[in-house]
Amino acid sequence: MGAPMARHLVESGWEVVVWNRTPSKAEALGAAGARLAGSIRELASECSQIGICVSRSEDVVEVVQAMKPSAQKGTLFIDHSTIAPSVAKQIGEELRDCGFRFMDAPLTGGEKGAVDGTLTIFCGGSQEDFDDAKEMLCCYSKNVCRVGPTGSGQMMKMANQISVALCVLGMSECLVFAEKAGLELAESIELIGSGAGGSWSMTNYGPKVLARDWSPGFAVELQQKDLAYALAAAREIGVSLPGTALTHQLFAALENAGRAGEATPALFEVIEGLARKE
Repeated sequence: MGAPMARHLVESGWEVVVWNRTPSKAEALGAAGARLAGSIRELASECSQIGICVSRSEDVVEVVQAMKPSAQKGTLFIDHSTIAPSVAKQIGEELRDCGFRFMDAPLTGGEKGAVDGTLTIFCGGSQEDFDDAKEMLCCYSKNVCRVGPTGSGQMMKMANQISVALCVLGMSECLVFAEKAGLELAESIELIGSGAGGSWSMTNYGPKVLARDWSPGFAVELQQKDLAYALAAAREIGVSLPGTALTHQLFAALENAGRAGEATPALFEVIEGLARKE
């Protein structure tokens, strides 16, 4: 996702410096007009706003620690990764203690949203930092909102991922039922998707179910990472999430079968496997 977002910044006229742990992934951006930094420390020394988009909490910690020694005081770190809310708060506190600024700004909208510039961004941080970052964020999003202080962006992303996962489960159960009842799946997707039973999952993942196409998309292993963060956050605030816990367990069946890299609608085949045999 990071490359399409950076490309939007270049195309919008921003001066963009990029660095990637896999240098070949940044080459196309260099050809598009971005400057390729020779190291992460070089990037940090030249940028007043730094966007981060990696996979896990520990990755964000590692990247931030690598940039701190060379970053300019007052630099605003904007983390687009999906990480544990508690870690976002900790990173924010540590950066502020060192004279930097931080905003957690996880995304939703997927790879297509990044390419099209239609992401939604949940921002956690001060109003001042949000105001400073908003112009940049609007280059690759359709909806940018400050939802509260540091950590709140990740909390909103957890709420989002709970809904996403349960919609995938709902779609999977619905279509397995339709299949076992002898209904035509394409017709079921069209009719149910057009009414109160419709969802983003039904519209966008229904065709993947028909084609048995489990190519990502959003991979099971990433969904599981996010659900683990959501369940941990729920324990911290004293909320019971039985549906989320069940969905987390069902996705684990795909992981245990060596299918962690497949797209999340592959959950359909887990539910299908639980259905009674004729």
